[in-house]
Amino acid sequence: MRDGDLVELSKFANTVALGTTEFATISAIADKLFTHLNTEDARAKIALANKPGASSAAVQAVFRDYALSLGFVDESKGLFQGYETSALRHDYYLKVGETGILLEVERGKTTINNMDLMDFWKCHLCRHAHYLFLLVPKALRQNQSMKARNEYAYVVRRLGTFFTEGNYTNVRGLFVFGY
Repeated sequence: MRDGDLVELSKFANTVALGTTEFATISAIADKLFTHLNTEDARAKIALANKPGASSAAVQAVFRDYALSLGFVDESKGLFQGYETSALRHDYYLKVGETGILLEVERGKTTINNMDLMDFWKCHLCRHAHYLFLLVPKALRQNQSMKARNEYAYVVRRLGTFFTEGNYTNVRGLFVFGY
């Protein structure tokens, strides 16, 4: 993200969720985060955090306090208990009614190591969350000489296929934020 660039948001829902109060509630939370991420201060800090060699933790630090004020908790324990993969962890979780939201932030390994797919899979496995908020870079450089890759556009195309009828999983909604 260059200083001043706006964060983008793409929303997806399966037909089970679309039009429900649950989806409207989750979508309203996404809109609040989206508005916060598009403040001048947050955009400037994200631009500084999205540099070659930086980790997703630097991006998380930009909005961590705001996410916590919305009720998210970071790296909740126990969401994956009972699975052979119980060592899985996520960045943030928010309980919403009978379900919840996993919030994941990616940077350097978004598509190179398929972390976007891993995050979607974690949400699919999680009994406590049927919604995924995924933050990914619009301009990713692994080093200064590398041409920037638009991870956001790629992730939107790739994960959006799960919301085509016939491809549904138990992930009811996906919100991809491009920073």
